[in-house]
Amino acid sequence: MALSGANKDGREVRIYEYLDELNTDLADYIAELSEASVKERGVFAIALSGGSLISLMGKLCEAPYSKTVDWAKWYIFWVDERVVAKNHADSNYKLAKDGLLSKVPIVPSHVHSINDTVSAEKAAEDYEFVIRQLVRTRVISVSDISDCPKFDLILLGMGPDGHVASLFPNHSILDEKEEWVTFLTDSPKPPPERITFTLPVINSASNVAIVVTGTSKAEAVHSAIDDVGPDCPTLPAKMVQPTKGNLVWFLDKAAASKLDSAKFSE
Repeated sequence: MALSGANKDGREVRIYEYLDELNTDLADYIAELSEASVKERGVFAIALSGGSLISLMGKLCEAPYSKTVDWAKWYIFWVDERVVAKNHADSNYKLAKDGLLSKVPIVPSHVHSINDTVSAEKAAEDYEFVIRQLVRTRVISVSDISDCPKFDLILLGMGPDGHVASLFPNHSILDEKEEWVTFLTDSPKPPPERITFTLPVINSASNVAIVVTGTSKAEAVHSAIDDVGPDCPTLPAKMVQPTKGNLVWFLDKAAASKLDSAKFSE
């Protein structure tokens, strides 16, 4: 049985005793958003992260989702990417291709990976150009309160330090307001060269899900979700606050172990 709770800003937190239950509910959640988006807009624009997220999405490759999801309407993007070759072990593209994209009938031309043959700065610039073109043709919606792209779903993991995408604590790119996609060459976690969506783009999405498992992330989950007071540094994960969209946290019991539990119910 999952525990869930919502607070006044519309954020929902779901806690699962068993990983299999989390995986199934995550697949249900993505499939439902896909169906609603295709019905409303004719497409589903989804942005993925790396890490353990892809393996946690694995149920989508199985029945019934493999047959019922309208894969031909999916457009795939990456919230962040390491500037390495597509066949490199550190590539988020490779992770997604091996674990998900090669197992379902997604249209190859709908998969938008970065140009991995140029510098991080140029890769970010090129990726933003691609997204701007697709906003222009309404493959990606546009926010009604800014000029930002409005992805149907942005899926994020979180590191033990509270980073999401390649937005790390105390890094200057957390303050980026103008660019949609930016770059860094000094990532505290290797590899150092990366591109990443900025916070305004993440917070413009219709739906954002942050999926976190494991005891090593429990302290960061507590800092990001609970009201820990002004003395605690604001983690990037806590700065994910969709302006007009929905935010759902998917947590296993270990990741949720330090949360204030009073506000959750079955």
